[in-house]
Amino acid sequence: MKYAVPVPPTYALAITGSDELFPVNRVYCVGRNYAAHAREMGKDPDRDPPFFFMKPACAVVQASEAETAIPYPPMTANFHHEIELVVTIGKGGRDIPVEQALDHVHGYAVGLDMTRRDLQLDARDKGRPWEFGKSFAQSAPIGPVHPASSVGHLSSAAITLTVNGQPRQSSDIAKLIWSVAESIAYLSRYETLEPGDVIMTGTPEGVGAVVAGDLMRGHIDGLGDIVVRVAA
Repeated sequence: MKYAVPVPPTYALAITGSDELFPVNRVYCVGRNYAAHAREMGKDPDRDPPFFFMKPACAVVQASEAETAIPYPPMTANFHHEIELVVTIGKGGRDIPVEQALDHVHGYAVGLDMTRRDLQLDARDKGRPWEFGKSFAQSAPIGPVHPASSVGHLSSAAITLTVNGQPRQSSDIAKLIWSVAESIAYLSRYETLEPGDVIMTGTPEGVGAVVAGDLMRGHIDGLGDIVVRVAA
């Protein structure tokens, strides 16, 4: 096969205990999936149907317990951290029943949904899409994937984020409004899920701005830490 331009790179994540990589296909993000975060964003935390937005595969940056740098993006003065439980899909499907949804999970990881909050809120207030606020390159640092076969399916685990050693976000994934299984089942009604898809399940309260030089440490019990510095 001859292509007219260079073929885009494949983005992938390390898998703990394996020399294989998890190839990233699509990145789906669940919006406002913790009640306290919904309140801090000025919304009522009703159990309405979940909503999703997407990030490109090039948003994914391999992170780990070793320090990883991401750039401070252009065109923003309000760059926010959002710590999240990340789910990787190993088996595709459509109209997946909730009771079978976890059979489609390959594994779990710690991730950050980095957000140009000023651009997101401006778009929201004008009724426009969020892409400039959410869907940009290197906006999703994600740690190594822990296979579900090794760690099981997480239903309760502390999720925290510190910035320069100071606590910012602290909650438990048990507080997800829509569970992992429910999110997978709902999403699969609208889009056939494929192996390689990634779901970022939402962030708890405590989101806030970071600046160049800040060091973020994200943690989920059972999945370890990621350490990410905002570069100049």
